Amino acid sequence: MSRRVVVLASGEGTNLQALIDAEASDRLKGRLVAVVTDRLGVGALDRAAAAGLETAVLLPEDHDRMSYDAALAHLVDEFRPGLVVLAGWRRILSPFFLDRHRTINLHPALPGAFPGLGAIERAFDAWRRDEIETSGVMVHWVPDAGVDDGPVIEERAVGFEPGDTLDSFEARIHAAEHEVIVSATNTALDS
Repeated sequence: MSRRVVVLASGEGTNLQALIDAEASDRLKGRLVAVVTDRLGVGALDRAAAAGLETAVLLPEDHDRMSYDAALAHLVDEFRPGLVVLAGWRRILSPFFLDRHRTINLHPALPGAFPGLGAIERAFDAWRRDEIETSGVMVHWVPDAGVDDGPVIEERAVGFEPGDTLDSFEARIHAAEHEVIVSATNTALDS
C-alpha cells in the first residue's frame, strides 16, 4: 500500500500542522503529498504552503453534492494517496469518494458521543449540566456517509477539570487531537 497521504481540511489546520511536524521529525510513517480544502483563505492552506505541500481548493458552491464528491475524488486521485486524512473537514463524503480512497477522520468526541459539528461545545454544555464527566477525541475509519460512526482506530479520553471554561477544555481537546491524529494515521498506514 502506498504511504502517500492527502489531508482534507476546512479550517485553520492545527491538526494538519501536527502531521507536518510529525513528518519533519520522522514520527509519521507516511509522506504528506497534498492538502485539499473546500474554502479559500483558510489557515490550512498557509500551513501546507509553508511546508512545501501541494494544495488545491475545491469550492462546494460550484457543485451539487454528488458532482462535488466526484470532482473531489478525481482531484484526490491525481495525488495517488494510500490514505486520506480528514483533519477538520466539514463535509460528509459520499460512497463515490469513499469507495475510491481509504479515509480516516478525526472527531473531537468519544465514539457515539456528539457526532457532527460543534462537538466540543456540546460536550462542554453537557458537562455543565452534569450529564457527562469525560469527553475526548477519536480517529475512525470512514466506510460510508455515516457521521462520525465508523470503526474506531484510536480514542483518548479528555476529562473536565474544576473551573473549566470552554477555552481551557477546548485547549486540552486540541492537544489530544494533535497526538491522536499522528498515532492513528500511523496505525492506518500500517493496516
